[in-house]
Amino acid sequence: MSAYKRILLKVSGEALSDPTDESHAILSKTICQNLVKEIKAVHDLGVEIGIVVGGGNIFRGKLAADLGVERIKGDQMGMLATVINAIGLEGVLRSAGVPACVHSAIPACQAVEEFNAERAKKQIAEKTVVIFAAGTGNPFFTTDTGAALRAVQTGCDVFFKSTKVPGVFDKDPIKHSDAVKYDRLTFGEALEKNLQVLDQTAFALCRENKLPILVFKLGEEGNLMRAVQGESVGTLVTDN
Repeated sequence: MSAYKRILLKVSGEALSDPTDESHAILSKTICQNLVKEIKAVHDLGVEIGIVVGGGNIFRGKLAADLGVERIKGDQMGMLATVINAIGLEGVLRSAGVPACVHSAIPACQAVEEFNAERAKKQIAEKTVVIFAAGTGNPFFTTDTGAALRAVQTGCDVFFKSTKVPGVFDKDPIKHSDAVKYDRLTFGEALEKNLQVLDQTAFALCRENKLPILVFKLGEEGNLMRAVQGESVGTLVTDN
């Protein structure tokens, strides 16, 4: 049984590529197929799914700055990168027999649908996996904020934030072997301890709308299913 009826899953662009791949492919066949296998299992359980995908495997803001590209244009390049990833993920889902579509906050009508909250809600309710691309469609906002916004707009029960580490820690577990992981936190505790769960705008959106956040490691087989079933995976941040 699922603990949630409708979820919003945030996947980074980097999570879709393999840094060890000598071909330097922006999308790893193995990683994408494994991710879709996890999503399909949850979808087959009857869970309604929205996905927000990042674009860091293709383009990051730092590269724009290094090139001398102004911030607004750099952010637009990053948003377009997420559209490429979303179309790729859509294709892999469909090839696995999972109905999927892409909504983009930046119009690209020959390739994907333009974002419409009501239509997206209807499609999700009909068990189509809706992939949201191009963040909020505006510069200066992260894909975390775009994900929080889409989760609220489409009535999701929880925001699943996938990361490279298995939850929220008191300090960076990659740099500190004695870092302590939190299993549960309130929004207030996360603020008091100055824990970087999400960027401030995304965090505020979730807190204001009482939307729980689950921070967990997606790359481990079965983790998404365990998270959906309410098992102790990662760190759950709630209103109380």
